[in-house]
Amino acid sequence: MLETLDLDRAVAAGSDELNVSRIGFAAALNAVLFDRLLERVPTGAAFVADQRARGHRIAFDHGALRTIRFGTGPTGELPAGQEALTRILEPLGYRLGGVYPLPLLKMTGRAWVHDELPEQLPQFFVSELHVEQFDAPFAAVAHRVFGASTDPLDSAARLTLDRYRRGETVSLDDAVAALPTIVAAFGRQHPIPDEADYAFLLGHSAEAAWIATEGNVFNHATSRVDDVAAEADRQRSLGLPVKDQVEISKTGRVRQTAFRADPVIRMFKDADRAVERQVPGSFYEIISRDVDPSTGRLDLSFDSGNAAGIFQMTKAA
Repeated sequence: MLETLDLDRAVAAGSDELNVSRIGFAAALNAVLFDRLLERVPTGAAFVADQRARGHRIAFDHGALRTIRFGTGPTGELPAGQEALTRILEPLGYRLGGVYPLPLLKMTGRAWVHDELPEQLPQFFVSELHVEQFDAPFAAVAHRVFGASTDPLDSAARLTLDRYRRGETVSLDDAVAALPTIVAAFGRQHPIPDEADYAFLLGHSAEAAWIATEGNVFNHATSRVDDVAAEADRQRSLGLPVKDQVEISKTGRVRQTAFRADPVIRMFKDADRAVERQVPGSFYEIISRDVDPSTGRLDLSFDSGNAAGIFQMTKAA
């Protein structure tokens, strides 16, 4: 992954043979999460293989995640909504870069950008699904599915994050020990859902149903390319299922499209037995960003309209 992803500056920044900086830890976390997405998304793996065969390294632009927020209180043992993940991102140097309402989906997206290496380290686009904006029967099912979420972070992982929050480096041994536990926070924390509950969620919110099976894994990972339209045409010619339309931001500086989500097999409860069902999994996206003339730097913003269009790729699986 470190040969595939263009993360060299982040890996080296502030780290040495004995200690790991928060930037280095963030780079490692992103590399592992990217690798795990490719394991689940054959279409994304095919795109990355094509890029590598052409001699290109992947400019990892951002990973997107979905979370659940009840009207009040936590989500089981997890902090409410995005806080389940931002408690990890903030100690690693991420700050809130923008808020993107998604009212048609009853969601809010927030972009978290790294304070020290905003263009080199991937952003995290973390969305929350607002259960309180649905009706009472939906809320009851959502609480039944997500209310038993457990917290994967142990005391050692919390200590590592606390040290990064204080601006310290962490020994290589401690960083290596903490990484798998922190990676586990980007997964499904609730029990296998009941098939009837899943069907109910799916009938009211494809996004809630997706979270029911996939949890807080990367919904998609995104490569930054020079010309998203030309790259989409190339991938389409190779037989990959690319979205027909390129989403263009209101500024015109951010253009993105995506591959259809790959289906996955997931387990469900049905009375006293377990059943398998094919459901939409994660997907891969490509994006082009222009320089913002007002800052002279790459435009790292997102667009609510673009995001809503990209989210439809899980429905297209």
